[in-house]
Amino acid sequence: MRVVILIPCFNEAVAIGQVVADFRAALPGAQILVCDNASSDGTADVARAAGAQVLAEPRRGKGHAVRRLFAAAEADAYILVDGDGTYDAASAPAMLAMLAEQRLDMVTATRVSAAQAAYRAGHRLGNRAITGAIAALFGHGVPDMLSGYRVFSHRFVKSFPALARGFETETEFTVHALELGMPVASLASAYRARPEGSHSKLNTFRDGFRILLTVLGLLQREKPLPFFGAISIGLAGSGLLLSLPVLQHFSETGLVPRLPTAVLSMGLVLAGLLSLACGLVLETVTRGRQEAKRMAYLSLPGPGSAAADDKTRRESHNP
Repeated sequence: MRVVILIPCFNEAVAIGQVVADFRAALPGAQILVCDNASSDGTADVARAAGAQVLAEPRRGKGHAVRRLFAAAEADAYILVDGDGTYDAASAPAMLAMLAEQRLDMVTATRVSAAQAAYRAGHRLGNRAITGAIAALFGHGVPDMLSGYRVFSHRFVKSFPALARGFETETEFTVHALELGMPVASLASAYRARPEGSHSKLNTFRDGFRILLTVLGLLQREKPLPFFGAISIGLAGSGLLLSLPVLQHFSETGLVPRLPTAVLSMGLVLAGLLSLACGLVLETVTRGRQEAKRMAYLSLPGPGSAAADDKTRRESHNP
């Protein structure tokens, strides 16, 4: 397989040289692409000195860097890893083997660490909460949804829309795979603390809130009927509750003294019915879009397929 290692980086001059060296040792024949996300500490120079090819992405945000890397790279298998030195390069061959042998589209490294400093309690809690929410909403998930270390097939990368701007891109990976019913798996991998002098760019509350908004946005786009159905139940239910005393008084006296309450309750019920109608219409639209995305995904050669092997042979003879 042609393998490319993709490393998005922002101010990782302290760690990126060792990351490139570790992956070069683990996978000597792989191409290494580093995307410098407008760093100010010489990350690009350190990566070049270590032997990596460097791309530049001036728009800040991991999602922008991932989009740039996915567009630029061509391979049979793609390894995406953060450039902070926390992930174990020695796990890469096993993840690649799992991808090829089981013909998967995504293998996620599940972080295993005994060091509290490496994987802070707030990050662990947020990861569990979001992973549980995705599993509940989409029926399945991966054990470590926010892991920054993954292996992808060619058809995953080339069918991935890459709409996120920041750290919420990991959420997009998982939802994209679940939405299209892709075969995925996970593999436990060691996770260590950052090297001394290196600092995390992830803010637990700010980025956690952005990821939560991403989950809600994905729910609205990918599951519109449950999303708008829940809103419909809330609006219509509130309207019916408000109407109870009005209806009771009307049944006893034949009068409607609480006209504002009656108008409000009627408006809430109508809004609930409109929300339900929106959900039904968007569910049909989403269904058609998902079918189109599924067909586009299946049109690309999968890992280990004869078409992928032929493509690799042709490109090896015609560089």
